[in-house]
Amino acid sequence: MYRIRTVDADDDATAEILGDLHRLTFLDGAAMPQFGLGAWWLAYLDDDAVAFAGVVPSTHARNSGYFCRVGVLQRHRGQGLQLRLMRAVEARGRRLGWSSIVSDTTDNPASANNFIEAGYRLYEPEAPWAWSHTLYWRKRLR
Repeated sequence: MYRIRTVDADDDATAEILGDLHRLTFLDGAAMPQFGLGAWWLAYLDDDAVAFAGVVPSTHARNSGYFCRVGVLQRHRGQGLQLRLMRAVEARGRRLGWSSIVSDTTDNPASANNFIEAGYRLYEPEAPWAWSHTLYWRKRLR
């Protein structure tokens, strides 16, 4: 049984776990996030961390959170972990009174399909923040 837990990314051991998961899931495909910013979650199977996610206040959309990272170790994909992590991010956004969660995907159909399944919709931000072929996602929280 997988468990999702909010974690303190300021804790050195937790930041190390988040960094290890980031390296294992993104390889060299994305810059290491600043784990001291925002809120972070880990998904565990027994005592092993197998997935992570983070959200920060958005600098791209007013009164919104930016779902900045989610990664699931390959052998644990297909278990609904990204969707469960998305729900945790959304619950935090609602508690904070955010109007939406925004994010983006680039060359990742599995993640894009998870956004669709979780109720996110494609949108065009006023000021796109990534590459020309990036897909931008938004889910209204209220």
